[in-house]
Amino acid sequence: MKKLVLVFACLVASSVAIAQSHWVGTWGTAPQLVENNNNPPSPGLSGNSLRQIVQVSIGGERVRLKLTNEFSNGSTQIKAVELAYAKTAGSSSAIDESSVVSLTFDGNAGVTIPAKGKVVSDPVEFHLEGRQNVAITIHYGSASSTNVSGHPGSRTTSYLKQGNTTNFSGATTTDHWYNILALEVEAPEDAGAVAILGNSITDGRGSTTNQQNRWPDVLSRRLLANEPTSHVAVLNMGIGGNCVLGGGLGPAAVNRYQRDLLGQEGVKWIILFEAVNDLGGAQNGVQTAKRIIDVYKQIIREAHQKSIYVFGATVTPFKGNNYYSADHEKGRSTLNQWIRSTKMLDGVIDFDEAVRNPDNPEAMQSQFLFENDWLHLNAKGYETMGGCIDLSLFTKTDPVSEVEDEVEEYGEALWIEAEDLRTTTAGTAYRLQEDAAASKGQYLETVVQTANGAPTDSAYILAANFTTPKTDTYYVYARVKCPTWDDDSYYVSLDGALTNNFVNGLQTASWDWKEIYHGSMRAGEHKLYIGGREDGACLDKLCISTNPEAPTGMGGTATPTAINRLTTDQPAGQVETYSIDGIRQTNSVAPGIYIEVHHKSDGSMVVRKIGKR
Repeated sequence: MKKLVLVFACLVASSVAIAQSHWVGTWGTAPQLVENNNNPPSPGLSGNSLRQIVQVSIGGERVRLKLTNEFSNGSTQIKAVELAYAKTAGSSSAIDESSVVSLTFDGNAGVTIPAKGKVVSDPVEFHLEGRQNVAITIHYGSASSTNVSGHPGSRTTSYLKQGNTTNFSGATTTDHWYNILALEVEAPEDAGAVAILGNSITDGRGSTTNQQNRWPDVLSRRLLANEPTSHVAVLNMGIGGNCVLGGGLGPAAVNRYQRDLLGQEGVKWIILFEAVNDLGGAQNGVQTAKRIIDVYKQIIREAHQKSIYVFGATVTPFKGNNYYSADHEKGRSTLNQWIRSTKMLDGVIDFDEAVRNPDNPEAMQSQFLFENDWLHLNAKGYETMGGCIDLSLFTKTDPVSEVEDEVEEYGEALWIEAEDLRTTTAGTAYRLQEDAAASKGQYLETVVQTANGAPTDSAYILAANFTTPKTDTYYVYARVKCPTWDDDSYYVSLDGALTNNFVNGLQTASWDWKEIYHGSMRAGEHKLYIGGREDGACLDKLCISTNPEAPTGMGGTATPTAINRLTTDQPAGQVETYSIDGIRQTNSVAPGIYIEVHHKSDGSMVVRKIGKR
């Protein structure tokens, strides 16, 4: 009996130990479709061996490797993969031969990564120290060298050798990573990772190849050397040439943040440090900054739902670069001011203050210049950036912020959630879908093609009733996502049955506001009809406004049914408070998110979403 009790006690202790550990990314990179000029050199990947070197952040005893093929249009065959301690940070292919371990995938030495897919290896015993250099050797079967998922800006040399070999003497060298995505370590429960959203300044342009001296590397070494933060891993999710909103290189941040930030194993902190490429190519700096802020708010909300802290980093100056103009500088100032002042963020990292020229604040200090482009920093500049970060940010124990920024006034505007127009008798042919990037997490997708004529069945028609306070020119904007040219239209009619008149050309790969109607409307009640026309078109939200400029981001708060109008008989100056569900609050309210309705002297009202502490 005593032996049984002892065995049971050991099993309990073992299960507790397992429960108190979890997987944490110790190294990772943001993948993309590799550009033609960065594809693998001869002899290519197919049938050959590739040794790639990474420098991890935190250590551990058990690891697993993730590989990606998500941007490739064909499968990639892997015959075998080995891990070993690398003798350098990338300047040679040499390894400690005694450290080699072979990986398996569901018990097999090899694996085929399907097109657009990812795979994860089985866990393996492999002791890691903090900031250790690890060689990842992949032996390829059939694989494309012209349609490859990878990370071009490795700042680390990889070694490609013909055939299935572990002898990389005389190998072809290339400063890119291919197919490797993340190395994860089993770590104590208090360990976690900080994932950094960035562009080339985070990716390390201007750092020294094979010296691992990007600013996230500097931060990682500081965290490890500081006992209270020695359990914090750093994941560099920078992509050179990347943008927040669209364009640039790699998937835009608005489309990749769920994978590269929220999808990382063990992530407990996020740093947002993008935008310079958006601002440098902007037509209107301030409006571009506001759109970036909307995306940042979206990321913050979703991260906070997972109890992940989010820190904002100010955009560094770029006067002297082609990106600079007075308008673009206004955009940078607008974004930086929001980062410094918003209560939505859990902390601020002021890179701008750390590297700017005190005598010329719109430019960085000349000692930090890389190739005199007045945009990228050299190794000294990155040392300064990584060294200015307050490490106490990573020892926070307070709950994540629950404060919601006030929505900027948008003239006289009414906001309507598309899903609220789907009732038991109308709009039933639209498919209700979920998407964290949609307002309130839901939207309506057109699933039936009716391009030959406007629908007459109410199942295919959405109807919105609203009231305008005065006769004026009004604009109707729709927040839509229409990925291709043949799913980007709706039938639209105001105050009358649908006709064959439709709005086309709404194509946008991510959520964006498009004008679907404008014209004079008399004061009083109106009815807007929207009919599905092309399957695949997605509708998230409507805005009815006198503002000739389209909204940005998720727009304002949709008013509850009880106040779904642009006018009211409440006296001027009256302020009403509603819960998110539309229940009017008559007494003092508890901390949380509410809707305030401010009644104006002209009979209109301004609706704001606010955070009450």
